Amino acid sequence: MRNKCFRKFYPDQEDFKTIKKEFADFALFMNAFENPDSIEDRVDFEPKQWWVTHGVSTRLLKKLALKVLGQPASSSCCERNWSTYGFIHSVARNKLTPARAADLVFTHNNHRLLSRNSQAYLTGPSRMWDIEGDGVESFGGVGMLEGANLSLDEPDLEEEIIDSLT
Repeated sequence: MRNKCFRKFYPDQEDFKTIKKEFADFALFMNAFENPDSIEDRVDFEPKQWWVTHGVSTRLLKKLALKVLGQPASSSCCERNWSTYGFIHSVARNKLTPARAADLVFTHNNHRLLSRNSQAYLTGPSRMWDIEGDGVESFGGVGMLEGANLSLDEPDLEEEIIDSLT
């Protein structure tokens, strides 16, 4: 799996060979990583500090390590996804199959991401429509969703929702 990751980040064959060699050196405490300070500092330093200090001679591995270590550790994406799932698969819509609900969540999140690339997202009447996330308890005040053409493949529920909006 590590090589699969390396190949994804470095599709060029020469870069791929270089990153594999640099990782082998790191894992086996060889070449640039064999000095006692480098080995001792692995325990004492924060990972990013260590890579900045001791990863100087490994251009690709250092760059990848700092990229990975710079990722914020957060569960907010999961929470947002669960919130969307709860919005879609509610008591009123409990006959949705798990696969159908997962497809709707997937579609909703991709729509959200794609809409951010449009000019209307920044300037239109539904400006920044998803900025507050998915924590919507009712259909009141959800911005763009009020006028959107929604289809849940559930005509009765859809009619009820539209009637409650008007």
